[in-house]
Amino acid sequence: MSTPFVPVSQLGSAGLCLPLLCCAVPGCAMPQHPPSCFGMWLLLVLLQAAVLAAQLCEAPGEAGAAAVQALSRRLLGLASDPARDPDPSVYLALRLAADHHLAAEQRYLARLQDTFQRRYNQTLQEAVQSHGHPSRDATASKSSRGEEWPETGRLALYLLGLRATCPSPDPGSQRSLVTWLKYHLEEDWAGSRRHGHPLTSYYQYGLGILALCAHRKRVREEVIRRLLEAEHHHKFRHAGGSAVDTEAVAVLAFTCLERERLVRSRLAAELRAARRRVRRRMVEEQHPNGFFGNAYSTPWAMQVFIASNMCQLKTVYGQAMAALLKNLDAFTITATMAQVLPVLHGRSYLDIASMRCQEESDTLTPISPVPLPELLGTMMVRLVVECPLPQCPQHRLYDQLVPAPAGASLLDVLRAAAAQEPHNFTFDTQETPQGPFLIRVLGLEAQQRKRSYWQLLTDSGTSLQMGVAEYRPQDGDSIILRLSEW
Repeated sequence: MSTPFVPVSQLGSAGLCLPLLCCAVPGCAMPQHPPSCFGMWLLLVLLQAAVLAAQLCEAPGEAGAAAVQALSRRLLGLASDPARDPDPSVYLALRLAADHHLAAEQRYLARLQDTFQRRYNQTLQEAVQSHGHPSRDATASKSSRGEEWPETGRLALYLLGLRATCPSPDPGSQRSLVTWLKYHLEEDWAGSRRHGHPLTSYYQYGLGILALCAHRKRVREEVIRRLLEAEHHHKFRHAGGSAVDTEAVAVLAFTCLERERLVRSRLAAELRAARRRVRRRMVEEQHPNGFFGNAYSTPWAMQVFIASNMCQLKTVYGQAMAALLKNLDAFTITATMAQVLPVLHGRSYLDIASMRCQEESDTLTPISPVPLPELLGTMMVRLVVECPLPQCPQHRLYDQLVPAPAGASLLDVLRAAAAQEPHNFTFDTQETPQGPFLIRVLGLEAQQRKRSYWQLLTDSGTSLQMGVAEYRPQDGDSIILRLSEW
C-alpha cells in the first residue's frame, strides 16, 4: 500500500533538516561525512518529486467538483435505502470520497458485517468438519436456504472495505475472513491449473491478491505467478470484450505486493515490468474520446495511474478525467457510481492504507433517488436471440418485434416478450448487487464454469455498457441477446 509522503516542513522532526540545510547554504560548515549529506539531499529531492507527483492526481477543478459531489450524494441516498442489498464496493467508494456522512457509513458497514458474518459464521476448519468440502457441500447447504455464497471478488472487496474503516475493526474478527479468502484464492489457483483459468475469473483472482496484500498477508509465489503469466500471455481478454478492468486490478495487486515488500526482489522486478507493459498498452489503446476500453473500465485504468503516481501524463489522464465528467449520466446505478467515484476524488484502492480518520469531513448529505418520468405511448423493439456455440441447434433462435411502453427498460421488454403470444420466449435473471443479471434465455443457461454469458448487443454488434434493468432502448431499436464465451 502507499506510504504517506512526509511533508518537507516536517523533516526537521526526523533530524534531517539541519544537515540538509548545511549542505545547501554557502558558508555553512560541512558535516564530517559529505557523502551521507549528499544522500540526504538526494532523499529530499526525491521526496519533493514524489509529493509533486502525488499532488497531480487531484480531483476535478471547481467546474467538475459540484457534479462529483452531487454523484456522491446520490450514491449516499441509494446506499441509505434498506431495500437494496449492501455492496462492499459502495462502501469503499463512500470511504474514499473527500466528504462523508460518517453515521450513514457506519450503518452501511453494519449491514455489510451482518451479511458476511451470517455467510461466514464458521471458521474454515469448522466448515470442513461439518461439510467435508466447504466450497461444495457448505455452499450447497447455504444455497438450499436461498443464500448465495460470495465469490472471491466479493469477499475481497469486503476485506478492502474493512481496511478502509475508521477506526479499524478488531483484527481478530477479520482473521477468519482472511483465511476464507486465502482458501477461495487457492481454489481458484487449483482451477487455473486444471482448466487453464481460475474457477471465477482473473478479475476476481486479482482482487483476492489485492485484498490479502492490503491486509499485509503473504500470498504464495505460485499464486502470484499465475496472474503474472496470464498478463504476460494476454489471457485477460475475452471474446468481443476489453481487458482493461482485469489488467488494472492485476496492476494494483502487483503495485501493492511490491510496495508492501511481500515478494522477493526477483519477483518484484517481474511485477514492475508487468506494470510498465500494462500502462504502456493502456496509453497506446486509449480511444480518441478519452476512454480506456469503455466508460466503465476507464475508472479502473485511472486507478493504475493514480496508484503509480503517473498522473503527470497530463494528456492521457486529463482526457480520461474529462471524458468521465462529460459522461457522468452513464453512471446511474450503485455499482457503476461506486466504480467511478474514487478516481473522481483522485483516489485508488491503494489509498486506503494512508487514510487519516481524524481529518475526515462529516458534511455530506444524501440525495434521494428521483423516479424516472413516465412516458406515454408504445415503442416497438426488435428482439433477437443468437447462439453461435456448438451446443446450439441453430445460430438464430428468436427474432420478433416486441411492443413495450415508451421509456421501458430492457428488462421490461424481455417481460413483454415473454407475455406475448405464442409465449415462445422465456428468460431468467439472478439478483446481484449490480442489479438483475441475465442467466438463462430460451432454456439456455450461462454458466461460469463453462465461461459463458449472455452478451447484450445492438444491431451493429456494439456491446451495451449497461445491465438489463438499466438500459432503455428506443423505438425502432434492435437488441441482440447472444450466448458468448469469455
